Amino acid sequence: MNTSSQDLAGFGWSNFFQSQLTADELTGSVPVRVTVAHRNGLDVAHPDFAERVPLLTTEPHDEEGRATVGDWILLDAESHAPQRLLDRKTLFKRKAAGADRRVQLIAANVDTLLVVSSCNQDFNPARLERYLVLARDAGVMPVVVLTKADLAEDPETYRRQAEKLMPGLLVECINARSREGVASLRPWCGNGQTVALVGSSGVGKSTLVNTLAGEAIQETQGIRASDAHGRHTTSGRSLHRLDTGGWLLDTPGMRELQLLDAEAGVEDLFTDVFELATECRFSDCGHETEPGCAVRAAVEAGTLDPERLKRFRKLVAEEAYNSLSLADRRARDKGFGKMIKAVVKEKKGRWE
Repeated sequence: MNTSSQDLAGFGWSNFFQSQLTADELTGSVPVRVTVAHRNGLDVAHPDFAERVPLLTTEPHDEEGRATVGDWILLDAESHAPQRLLDRKTLFKRKAAGADRRVQLIAANVDTLLVVSSCNQDFNPARLERYLVLARDAGVMPVVVLTKADLAEDPETYRRQAEKLMPGLLVECINARSREGVASLRPWCGNGQTVALVGSSGVGKSTLVNTLAGEAIQETQGIRASDAHGRHTTSGRSLHRLDTGGWLLDTPGMRELQLLDAEAGVEDLFTDVFELATECRFSDCGHETEPGCAVRAAVEAGTLDPERLKRFRKLVAEEAYNSLSLADRRARDKGFGKMIKAVVKEKKGRWE
């Protein structure tokens, strides 16, 4: 490679990626970072050029083998034909919409996840917990960013609610339209660092992107006065260079975030519930009607929020179901369907 590792470091390159290169690749390949993933090609960036290259060839059902935004891939030094995808430090993914178990990749090689919500009716602890599980499972540090603090009567009430979701969670209340208002986020946007923004539509992600970047990268629209919800503006994931030397990845507002293979993230987020569960009388306690349940006792004592327990149960059940193989899921659903039919048939017999 003619380009120095120091130049590449400004794009997020590190020893983690350098160590993956063979002797031949050190001289015959060029590492580039994916800034946008299209259906028919990849926009890539390098200290010396930026261009669009063809998609990497992958197996038909190898979703995680496809390049996504933030990935590093190797190009042939002369032809710039894509050669291979480098191993990732981190990977955000979710279950795609639909009945199968297909994986949808969100972003790769992110250092910090900015989980964006707002100080109004859009603030939703359950939604924030989903993003926090996503971050913790990927091994990425999450920071909750509460926008529109300048429009709220008491933004600190939202901050306190968010801080309760996870021990040590960093929460920033900001005015996303002001350069001074977003200054608290700049420590995570240093040279070569990659931050990703996630959140529902209308919480001010596009405004925040434009303010951090210092230019109008994304279109913005106002919120609806009727319900304080914003209008969706971002339509795709894209990686942008910041004047601080960092990289900012914006994502569309996600109407649905189905967890997949995120057991570690759920356990990390709900450490308090899992620790209580170790004190239950039965190891397979469902925390409902079993005697000697420490979790239910904590709810009754007022030391565990019953709403938090309810959200915990929902995420655990969802993650377990989504992580089943498609064959196992179909067998489970088929067995459940047979049970329902048998019950209905028995009841009909009694009526007759």
